[in-house]
Amino acid sequence: MTDHPARRLLLVHAHPDDESINNGATMARYAAEGAQVTLVTCTLGEEGEVIPPALAHLAADRDDRLGPHRRGELSAAMKELGVTDHRFLGGPGRYRDSGMVGAEQNHRPGAFWAADVDEAAGHLVAVIRSVRPQVLVTYDPDGGYGHPDHIQAHRVAMRAAELAADPGYDAVPDGPHTVAKIYWNRVPRSVAEKGFARLRETSPDAFGGIAALDDVPGVVDDSRITTAIDGTDRAEAKRAAMRAHATQVVVDGDFFALSNDLGQPVLTTEYYELVRGVPGAAAGEREDDLFAGLPGARR
Repeated sequence: MTDHPARRLLLVHAHPDDESINNGATMARYAAEGAQVTLVTCTLGEEGEVIPPALAHLAADRDDRLGPHRRGELSAAMKELGVTDHRFLGGPGRYRDSGMVGAEQNHRPGAFWAADVDEAAGHLVAVIRSVRPQVLVTYDPDGGYGHPDHIQAHRVAMRAAELAADPGYDAVPDGPHTVAKIYWNRVPRSVAEKGFARLRETSPDAFGGIAALDDVPGVVDDSRITTAIDGTDRAEAKRAAMRAHATQVVVDGDFFALSNDLGQPVLTTEYYELVRGVPGAAAGEREDDLFAGLPGARR
């Protein structure tokens, strides 16, 4: 069997830029520490809104060339984070961005939202059985904020973890592999509130407005947070990765905005909820390492 690094982290995201916003500091930290960091992105983000006027022609309702452009942005972002293993589910363009909930694009041929979950999961099983990650990070069942592709990414990731561990699933090569720990992206409500308070106090005019707390994906009560990854020393790498997604994100210091031009805080400590696996911290305490408690996965 191929030798693998001692620590192996797999992240599953819907579109280019989701990874940098949600997990950029985490990815940069583990990559710098020598862990194997693998990113699987499910679509090219073809239906995204384009921020720079000079690139507006790339949009789906014009030249429809945004997907290939965002593929390049993702590659640039991964260089900033030090991540060398980034893939698209089933290959680039296998699944198309489904647009926002209720859009006509949800049901177009090839739309990720319309894909058969088991068929899509099979592509991810191949990655899991090849990379053999101990840790998987993805969204919660609502996809963080209800976007169809985020919800589907959750479904595919969870199903793939199940199938990858099944000795009877032989549709892809390599032996079965059980992912020891599965996490969902989260933001503690108290942290989000403090971030927005800092934005209002220090940079109220940085963008056209300020987002509402409910606009931040994955905000939950603090009690649900099991794990906090301090990426403070990787803050600039995260911001640089976010800036690389220039069609989708504008970064101004410790804050950013999407195409709606509503400011949000950039979080450099990133938070998670362990939903499968044994916690690596005592009851009532938070983990500070996604690999905490896993034998053979020490730094």
